[in-house]
Amino acid sequence: MNTLLAPLISSWKTPALRRKILLTAGLFIIFRMFAHIPIPGVDTTKLAVLFSQNQFLALLDVFSGGTLVNFSILALGINPYINASIILQLLQIVFPKLEELAKEGESGREQINQYTRFLTVPLATIQAIGMVALLRNQQMILTVDPLTFITIILTMTAGTMFVMWIGELITEYGIGNGISLLIFAGIVGRMPVTFGQAFTAATSESVMNMIFVLALGFVVIAATVIVNEAVRKVTVQYARRVRGNKIYGGGASFLPLRVNQAGVIPIIFAVSMVLLPSLIGGFLKQLPNPAFASLGNGLTYLFNPNGAFYNIFYFVLVIGFTYFYTAITFNPKKISEEIQKYGGFIPGIRPGSPTAAYLNYILTRITLAGAVFLGMIAILPSLARGLTGMTTLLIGGTSVLIVVSVVLETVKTLEAQLVMRNYDGYLKD
Repeated sequence: MNTLLAPLISSWKTPALRRKILLTAGLFIIFRMFAHIPIPGVDTTKLAVLFSQNQFLALLDVFSGGTLVNFSILALGINPYINASIILQLLQIVFPKLEELAKEGESGREQINQYTRFLTVPLATIQAIGMVALLRNQQMILTVDPLTFITIILTMTAGTMFVMWIGELITEYGIGNGISLLIFAGIVGRMPVTFGQAFTAATSESVMNMIFVLALGFVVIAATVIVNEAVRKVTVQYARRVRGNKIYGGGASFLPLRVNQAGVIPIIFAVSMVLLPSLIGGFLKQLPNPAFASLGNGLTYLFNPNGAFYNIFYFVLVIGFTYFYTAITFNPKKISEEIQKYGGFIPGIRPGSPTAAYLNYILTRITLAGAVFLGMIAILPSLARGLTGMTTLLIGGTSVLIVVSVVLETVKTLEAQLVMRNYDGYLKD
């Protein structure tokens, strides 16, 4: 605990970092204030029930920062921005020019960010139209005229751009990654309500179950920290180069291969895919054709979130998407080329293709551990519900993973800022 709090205490004592912390806190307050300004004409009570019964909507609410369940003017949150970022990452594989642009340093990254902002606008508009249509079909929103409908769509799109702007302000002038911190704020902001409802509904028979769930939560947090920080260090030796009378290079370093290379992205992909059949089934059940209605009933039964098939399929999808996304973000061939370019080699492994094969061999095996961990995190709520029978105190494993990852990332950012300022002071002396 002291190790975790030390960077916070030291940062607070540093005037420049204290200003950044206060700025971040102020932007948090503005974000939460706007998150409670509702769009009129929506039955929020029925909306809360719908979100509690639909895991896909609940996940969207997590990434909106807790604004979607209230259907506030920031209802979409940063979901469209996250989707746009993922799409741009995938497009870098398809279009080599985008990949070259991403490697051009700060200017290239800024251009990619600009494309992400442009793509966020149409994605936000499409998601807003879909959300309003869904609420109207569920009879949770009053019938609106075209002008009111357009106004709601524009308001939700503008809300997304406003949240994106706040996130970028935090990233540039505050502490840590602004987008991640806004998601963190939404999850943490709902925790007191969740715990309060659980303790209010608790009976003498469920107290032991609650203690079990809390203990399980601490175990999950500890496991998340361990897996998130776990790396496989691959030793890289650099040859010495002689230029004139001077010797350059030499020595050894290591290449850190993370166990959880993909982060939380595979869970996002998997939950979108695993919930699609049940959404299609719900649509088919309403059709007058008996064959389609029967197919819809079958899909709904098969992909019941509490069923064994659903959780097994979900688990397998998370493992598959973990390998897929890891392959996208880490290219052993390019890494081996970079190592060879700077005169490096892995002891006992020849440069070039053998190095790429060796890195791929290691990555394939350590990714399995990370993929299984993410799969267990994804189905953890269903497992806990089956063991305890409780539904009020089940904060999703995805939420825990996000919270822990953001805390670790922010603490590392503070430590880096402190180290940099210590070096600045040393150079000035």
